[in-house]
Amino acid sequence: MIFMKPVRIFCHVACEPPGYLGTLLEIHGCPYEVVCLHDGVDAPRDLDGVAGLAFMGGPGNVNEPPGWMAQELVLVREAADRGIPLLGICLGAQLISRALGGFITPGATLEVGWHPVEQLADTSAPGWFADLPSRFEVFQWHAHTFSIPPGAVALLRGRCAEHQAFALGNILAMQFHLEISPESITGLTQHYTGDLENVSDCVQSASAITADLEARTTRLYKIADIVFGRWIRTVCTGQGTG
Repeated sequence: MIFMKPVRIFCHVACEPPGYLGTLLEIHGCPYEVVCLHDGVDAPRDLDGVAGLAFMGGPGNVNEPPGWMAQELVLVREAADRGIPLLGICLGAQLISRALGGFITPGATLEVGWHPVEQLADTSAPGWFADLPSRFEVFQWHAHTFSIPPGAVALLRGRCAEHQAFALGNILAMQFHLEISPESITGLTQHYTGDLENVSDCVQSASAITADLEARTTRLYKIADIVFGRWIRTVCTGQGTG
């Protein structure tokens, strides 16, 4: 039997677990391990025993990193130098951008709820979002936004936050959530009520966020099947993004 190295997933808050990303790793037969940094665990430094690293969402300011976040920034740089595949989601995408030389700034507004993103026409970009519509709906919850780091390619844009996704080789970073479950979404609306006080075009109410939740997450997972599936194949079989 060939031993397959696991994907190491870094989680930052209890209400944002690997979710559907973990489900897809299991479907593809790829082992994974979860590091719960919100439990006070130091980020493991060893990279020899992993096939890839995934960094999930959570609260925090990458420009003022606490100890665990500073450890992650170092890990991203080391993994990128070694060619290890990386996946960043929301805060995780901001970590990757900052570690690779990008900038993290407060957004002009919070972006919370279900919002469309639009693909950018760029023939040099990896095919991470190929076979998807030019415009599709994703789930957002963030106050900061990232710049596109040097050498990376912008893949998606949004109205409330311009930069929504970028790639650099086998590194994929997305500001939004494709992995999130209905239970996690409901949990967010209950834990972060202050973010929902000023409803606008970019910030939806709790009732709007949780309306048709099962149907919306089902559509979200169809997108995840394609995008996460490509990253998983890159990590676990070396097939690349095509």
